[in-house]
Amino acid sequence: MKHLLAAVSLMLIALPALAQDDTPWTTLKPGSDNITVEGHISLGAGLNTMDMEVEQELSRPYAYISRGTVGAGTERGTDIIDISDPGNPKVIYKWRINDPDLHTGLGGMDIKYFKWEGRYYVVQSTQFGPGPDSDMGAVILDVTGLPDASTVREVARIRAPDMPGGFHNIFIYKHSTGRVLLLTTVNGPQANVYDLGMAVTGDLDSALISAIPGEATQAGPFFSYHDLYAAWHPDSQQDRFYGGGTGGYFVYNMTDITNPELLFTMTGITGVSWGHTFTPSPDGRYAVTETEYQHAPLRMFDMKPALDGETTNIRRPISAWTANWKNLVHNHEVRWPFVFVSGYHDGLQVFSMQDPENPETVAYYDTYTGPRDVGVMAGNVANGAFGVDVRNADGLIVISDMTTGFWTFRMEGFNGWKGTDWGQPDISSVQKWDDPPPGTN
Repeated sequence: MKHLLAAVSLMLIALPALAQDDTPWTTLKPGSDNITVEGHISLGAGLNTMDMEVEQELSRPYAYISRGTVGAGTERGTDIIDISDPGNPKVIYKWRINDPDLHTGLGGMDIKYFKWEGRYYVVQSTQFGPGPDSDMGAVILDVTGLPDASTVREVARIRAPDMPGGFHNIFIYKHSTGRVLLLTTVNGPQANVYDLGMAVTGDLDSALISAIPGEATQAGPFFSYHDLYAAWHPDSQQDRFYGGGTGGYFVYNMTDITNPELLFTMTGITGVSWGHTFTPSPDGRYAVTETEYQHAPLRMFDMKPALDGETTNIRRPISAWTANWKNLVHNHEVRWPFVFVSGYHDGLQVFSMQDPENPETVAYYDTYTGPRDVGVMAGNVANGAFGVDVRNADGLIVISDMTTGFWTFRMEGFNGWKGTDWGQPDISSVQKWDDPPPGTN
């Protein structure tokens, strides 16, 4: 009931749809009235703050930040931030690659955490160029003993010697078998699947248990797959994989993890030669998708025709959304009906998909107010808000900004998220480590 009231409250204060050349956020008023900045901490100069994740248990108030280098400097690794007081975040631990001056390439890119047999771990994806560790894709840290930073220790390094270049993106999923799976991009036409239980108990030689095929014949601008997502699909009682990559977007049945089955695709879409990010709604019907180039909006799809067996390919989105058509929106987290976006130059953005055919902006805050001609992609659009996450227990919103660092926010009326309060399955990117595997409860 509290979330229904929150929805009504947000609808009442929802911002009007923005004109395509309109940006209401300014230096003097960077955010909408319904967004409050809780805290902010700078993480140093240079474009070196990448993706991030926040732990979901209120008793473990920690955020994990990837540190990569797309500008000057050698900040390659992980920062751990204590957010027990969201208004006063503090860096309590830094992991950095050994011999940093010998390493080339981006360094730390994506980051996720998981729980296994009562212990907590962080997986830091890595991408190093020619030289040391060019075949390393991830480092696993045991963070069980936090807030005592002296207890953090490295437990494993995952390598892919046959496909050097590292893991650009990762996703961790609790499978219906109870196995904790690490899904990774690789520099090749597939997504690797690792058993993290094996990895942290020393059986690295057997940890690579499967691969999700890429449908393209060759890697795209980055890899066959760029982003990865997995979720339980209640209607079919299947573990499903959602991948964006060369050609568009792909959905697999991965219930039998050693024999993934392609279910349907979203390819041949005007303006989409390759997919960046692909996130389904909790019930698996709608999709929020990103394509990484200037002016590209987020495109929304209704996957019902494919779910009903009427087609094996969907080509036409039902709607689109962007914060400012001149720029580029980046990563996102779906907490239906809200989509929380890290929008590069446009900072934190929140829009509602209550009506999927008419998405509407409901909140924003510009975390980056620096020069608009400084960025690392065509059009200089890649700067500012890079990663976003939401803590379901209390609705805390967190942003990692490439230049300005780490931010915590509250949105008026949004005090937490549970899918069933919205008539949806309680499914998001958040994994329920202490619950039975999906499909068994």
